[in-house]
Amino acid sequence: MWDSVLLAIDPVAFQLGPLTVRWYGVIIALGIVLAFIVAQREMVKRGFHEEYLTDLLLWAIPLAIIGARIYYVIFTWENYADRPLDAFKIWEGGIAIHGALIASFLTAYFFTRRRKDSFLKITDITAPSILIGQTVGRWGNFINQEAHGGEVTRSFLENLFIPNWIIEQMNINGKYYHPTFLYESIWNLTGVVILILLRKVNLLRGEMFLFYLTWYSVGRFFIEGLRTDSLYLIGDLRTAQVISLVTIVVAVVIFVYRRFVLKVKVRYQD
Repeated sequence: MWDSVLLAIDPVAFQLGPLTVRWYGVIIALGIVLAFIVAQREMVKRGFHEEYLTDLLLWAIPLAIIGARIYYVIFTWENYADRPLDAFKIWEGGIAIHGALIASFLTAYFFTRRRKDSFLKITDITAPSILIGQTVGRWGNFINQEAHGGEVTRSFLENLFIPNWIIEQMNINGKYYHPTFLYESIWNLTGVVILILLRKVNLLRGEMFLFYLTWYSVGRFFIEGLRTDSLYLIGDLRTAQVISLVTIVVAVVIFVYRRFVLKVKVRYQD
């Protein structure tokens, strides 16, 4: 009886002549704008010029998109080996957040180095905003009915106390699926709150960023295990889970080394 209660949300937001604007792109753009507003306020508060973040994003956003595409193509090369030019058809779908993050962090590193600023200071300031962007961005997957988990019952989703419109959007061809986009969005939003609270604790420089890396990676590791569209490294080894584990270990090692071996004294508010 529930199959016809609600229709799936149309992924197309609107048409501008021959141009089709999809909700996925609108939501990603919204996430970037919200992230920018929050980060910009903190950047100015921390003494940076109001155009500093804009200058960084002019490089970081396009390179993040390219990085997201390259990452996806690398781990799905079997789909492009016979038609390599199709790798450039990003409008047909196929990007990965880890690729975007790697490209963004590399861009920020070289940008801050050129400006003779601290990479860790910038990433500490922007860490909550990165999670804000990821929190909002996952709803683009919701609209597209993608990046979901395995099949579940409707009663399972009802027991999660989520709105009916979310439940029905998880109804794909008559079957219900884990709303993994929602799990990750909630996990990321929780991380945003914690990071903003940690600003008042005045951690050592770099530790906000390390917390972000660890928090996101822990959530992604477990949520990735529920998904049905994972990229695989070798056999059943999910790429995102491997990267998450490596990130957690590296972040923890760096945290311990900087705090107890190097005994870094510079703090977030310095």
